[in-house]
Amino acid sequence: MPDRPAGAPHPVDEKPPPLRMIASGLQHVAAMYAGVVAPPMVVGPAVGLDARDTAFLMGASLFTAGLATLLQTLGIGKIGARLPFVNGVSFAGVTPMVAIGRDRGAEGLTVIFGAILVAGLLGFLLTPWFSRLVRFFPPVVTGTVITLIGVSLLPVSFDWAQGGAAAGAGHGSMRNIGMAALTLVIVLALRGLLTGFLQQIAVLLGLVAGTLLSIPLGMTNLDALRAADPVGFPTPFHFGAPHFEAAAIVSMCVVMLVCMTESTADMLALGKVVDRPCDEHTIKRGLRADTLGSALSPLFNGFMASAFAQNIGLVAMTRVRSRFVVATGGLILVVLGLCPVAASVIALVPLPVLGGAGVVLFGTVAASGVQTLAGAALEKGENALIVAVALGVGLVPIVAPDFYRAFPHDALVVLDSGISTGCVVALLLNLAFNHVTWRRAPAPE
Repeated sequence: MPDRPAGAPHPVDEKPPPLRMIASGLQHVAAMYAGVVAPPMVVGPAVGLDARDTAFLMGASLFTAGLATLLQTLGIGKIGARLPFVNGVSFAGVTPMVAIGRDRGAEGLTVIFGAILVAGLLGFLLTPWFSRLVRFFPPVVTGTVITLIGVSLLPVSFDWAQGGAAAGAGHGSMRNIGMAALTLVIVLALRGLLTGFLQQIAVLLGLVAGTLLSIPLGMTNLDALRAADPVGFPTPFHFGAPHFEAAAIVSMCVVMLVCMTESTADMLALGKVVDRPCDEHTIKRGLRADTLGSALSPLFNGFMASAFAQNIGLVAMTRVRSRFVVATGGLILVVLGLCPVAASVIALVPLPVLGGAGVVLFGTVAASGVQTLAGAALEKGENALIVAVALGVGLVPIVAPDFYRAFPHDALVVLDSGISTGCVVALLLNLAFNHVTWRRAPAPE
């Protein structure tokens, strides 16, 4: 990174002009929007909600994601990493939430919300001990995890490029993939041709261009915009007061530990990208924001909050490192949660268009991991072996999605996340080979 003038603030603490702040913040929202609304889109119908209540859940998720992002970026006291760190709804909790609330309607949601509330509070209490793991994340571990984050996200962009689950028979059509490819070409062309601020928002401009081109092709659905209400507040306990069931609480506590592991890895990755390495105290403050945000989300009918890795790629690509830009994105999310019409405008972006841009964003994360591994001294000791095995295990859910189908259902919360399993394997192998003395010293000659 270039040297800063004496007395100049760190790029993380810079405040760009309002127009740039809003445009860059909107770009973060566009990158994460589909990830925020996907869990409620799955959980809502699974528990038996109708379209209107599912839309309410989506608005609540946007609102709580915005609050969690503001808490993470701006911070309150000893809470918040104060990095350009985006928080949203964790997809790791979708499977157990569906299992908890299947076909139980509002009652199932109250049990889910009760379990998330307890898991968030427990995670908050565990943060001081969990954050001490940071010393066990050297470059050989962080580089592996960052690479896995990018590689694990790429299948998401490929699914979007095919049209997503809602595409039905059109999934994987030439039209969808062609639109994704066209969007990718537009983003690359804009990055190469533009300079300055316009180059920094090339992804946003590419999304706008792709959406406009998709309208005459009939790929943009305007029904949600027509049916949306102008104002809608996520009323606290809209579906009823939380209910507490032991089995549900245990399941969501496991998800909370998975989210804390992924958030730790994401903070370390982001620290490298923005040239502000994360120490134990930063990790502690960040995890407090994650867990407190998760505990508060059920009050407004939201789900568990966690880091969004895809936005790390956006920070790396645009080189806009200001946390206030991401805070602006958090504020936009809050507004979207309070204004269904505005949320519907963002939702106009077709998934194939998002998929084309996602290739750039997620690939950039993987490239950052490779760059970190380049400085991980792979020629020393068993570091290369650590990376090889951790990457191999972490790729299992991607290349063989049914590999763990015979395992207990609760174990799939961890095993189905390549980021979590790869992170755990890298940590354990690093401990075994670089921290624990268990091999005999060579005999004297």
